[in-house]
Amino acid sequence: MAANTRLIKAARTALKDYLGLYEDETLLVVADENTYEVGSALYEAGKELCKESFLLQMKPREENGQEPPDQIAELMKTVDVVVCPTTKSLTHTDARRNASKLGVRVATMPGITKDIMTRCLSADAEEIVTLTNHLTKLLERTKEVRVVSKSGTDLILPVKGMNIIPSTGVLKKIGASGNLPSGEVFCAPQEGKTNGVVVFDGSIAGIGKLEEPVKVTIKDGIAVSFEGGKEAILLEKMLDKHGEKGKWVAEFGIGTNPKAKITGQILEDEKAIGTIHIAFGNNISMGGTNNVHVHIDGLVKKPDLYLDGEMIMVRGKVVL
Repeated sequence: MAANTRLIKAARTALKDYLGLYEDETLLVVADENTYEVGSALYEAGKELCKESFLLQMKPREENGQEPPDQIAELMKTVDVVVCPTTKSLTHTDARRNASKLGVRVATMPGITKDIMTRCLSADAEEIVTLTNHLTKLLERTKEVRVVSKSGTDLILPVKGMNIIPSTGVLKKIGASGNLPSGEVFCAPQEGKTNGVVVFDGSIAGIGKLEEPVKVTIKDGIAVSFEGGKEAILLEKMLDKHGEKGKWVAEFGIGTNPKAKITGQILEDEKAIGTIHIAFGNNISMGGTNNVHVHIDGLVKKPDLYLDGEMIMVRGKVVL
């Protein structure tokens, strides 16, 4: 079935404006049965823009960070650009990292839908770049981040010396990788040093929009208790499958995409302006050491954010 016109237009924007796909390059699209229509649109757009466009469909992975089949992982290393519209995230996988090391540009689209694709790729790229770079500079000179929210979050994350990563969705450099659509700045906090409470009140990857808040208590960089009903129980089970390392704090991030909103798909949710996210599990892609096969983000809405004691965000609005 031919992809609709709006979806093809968004796919063309993704490949040309964000990935800089050239006519003499090759493109591989990795999709699954839940994302095949988006994958097909990217494939069709790629046929117009580059030398060769390939579309592969695999079984949906069971969780974020799970490796794709070995055959697909090998093919990812042989092209110029890979786009992964998949149900679960391939961002924090060896397959993605190995392709990037060889210079392949990789865009991951976990949980992508037609609506997210067409809406978020209509955002002003310059606006995303400006806000993302501004927050990146502030974080690069920060020793300690504190997040507070009316729902009960009060969390301190040491980030001194850590790699601060701006994710604008513009992936034109050799070996560049990231989410698409995008719009966030993130980092791995210092391992073993995050302390306090985070109350997720937006959504959680693999669970969706929350019916009630999920309270996670963190001690010395590890989640030690989960409260809040069935969704808290589910999050704990998802992380428990991977032992203690599944509960390591892996990421702190801030959304910077003005078109993104909370839909229950973390690809879009974590990019929404006025939110921050905290993730558990794998942090290898951010310069950490925790190479576990899970990475789960949770969203906090309208936080107050302090960098070394100075408030730079009030109820989700950047003030500095």
